[in-house]
Amino acid sequence: MPPPGRPRLSLPLALALLLLVGPARPISFQLPGKARKCLREEIHRDTLVTGEYEIGAPPGSSTGPSANLKITDSAGHILYAKEDATKGKFAFTTEDYDMFEACFESKLPVGTGRMPDQLVILDMKHGVEAKNYEEIAKVEKLKPLEVELRRLEDLSESIVNDFAYMKKREEEMRDTNESTNTRVLYFSIFSMCCLIGLATWQVFYLRRFFKAKKLIE
Repeated sequence: MPPPGRPRLSLPLALALLLLVGPARPISFQLPGKARKCLREEIHRDTLVTGEYEIGAPPGSSTGPSANLKITDSAGHILYAKEDATKGKFAFTTEDYDMFEACFESKLPVGTGRMPDQLVILDMKHGVEAKNYEEIAKVEKLKPLEVELRRLEDLSESIVNDFAYMKKREEEMRDTNESTNTRVLYFSIFSMCCLIGLATWQVFYLRRFFKAKKLIE
């Protein structure tokens, strides 16, 4: 029986998730000399984020790879930084829902011309993907099938949380739209009253003016 507060995972759902979910693929791209490329992703709060990166030396170059890596949030807080990065791993836990940015900046060695493009490979995982289920299986002495069911159970819980967050965002956007519509309605009524008042004042003013000029009685 699953622990309280965790979603129940039926066998058909487990099989469906097993077929749909595959291993995450790393991202690879070329980093030109003296260039800076950033990858951004929105991640929920209290989520474990892990990653591996590797920067390959330019083809035909006698020097090794030369690039800096920095991972920050939208407020500019540095979560991970590495100068002259070549290959490594990183891990951190998010404190709030935010946009996180991983930036690679190429460094040109002193006394050289244009550096050929470097190949950057980044494999970043978060949530269920970031958990080490092999280590969990060793600690809790789980069988392979139990490990897979645990992974699918965590995945189903993550999906439920994502839907709950999307529903919350939808409600917030709906409330914002309703509030905006109400303000626009009140502003329109106020503008209409001002226009009616201005038109009435113009009528009385012109009437007094024409009477003063004895153009009308």
